[in-house]
Amino acid sequence: MSDETTNSELNTGEGTNPVAEPVEDRGEWYVVHTYSGYENKVKANIEKIVKNRNLQDLIFDIKVPMEERIEMKNGRKKSVARKVFPGYVLVKMIMNDDTWYIVRNTHGVTGFVGPGAQPVPLDESEVEKLGMDRVEIKIDLKENDNIRVISGPLENFVGIVQEVLPDQQKVRVLVSMFGRETPLELLFSQVQKI
Repeated sequence: MSDETTNSELNTGEGTNPVAEPVEDRGEWYVVHTYSGYENKVKANIEKIVKNRNLQDLIFDIKVPMEERIEMKNGRKKSVARKVFPGYVLVKMIMNDDTWYIVRNTHGVTGFVGPGAQPVPLDESEVEKLGMDRVEIKIDLKENDNIRVISGPLENFVGIVQEVLPDQQKVRVLVSMFGRETPLELLFSQVQKI
């Protein structure tokens, strides 16, 4: 595909490329630096601009990388979501002057990561490590279903589903260990319905 091919040519199938690429194969992930604590606001602001200006064919996804951590508070385990990279937001987009300007001038953004004013996309290995392009797993589980753990340290343990968390691709289950019911949070890929 030539550099002169415009985005509208991609969408209409005109120009040098008669078949448009699937959306998930287009664009690259860029790292955007934000004011500390503004990550979720920046994400919401960019999503709002994309919707209002109908830019879904140029800016595909905005993520604030989060991880779940178990912390002890008052003698109880509590699951807490923490930002993996405070002060940074990841944006999957097709970089051009317009998209650069829109993202760069979003309230709370201080700039793109890269030398000078040149944003540098993440390479494939970095994207894989971050799990940004992971495929979501659909699972037919509901509360009180019986499951078997199929991978990890608790492989072959049996449990009962307490809650399904589709946005996080996780399920909360009660597993019987050493005669006690133990709550666990497992990935969809770690369980199988019995």
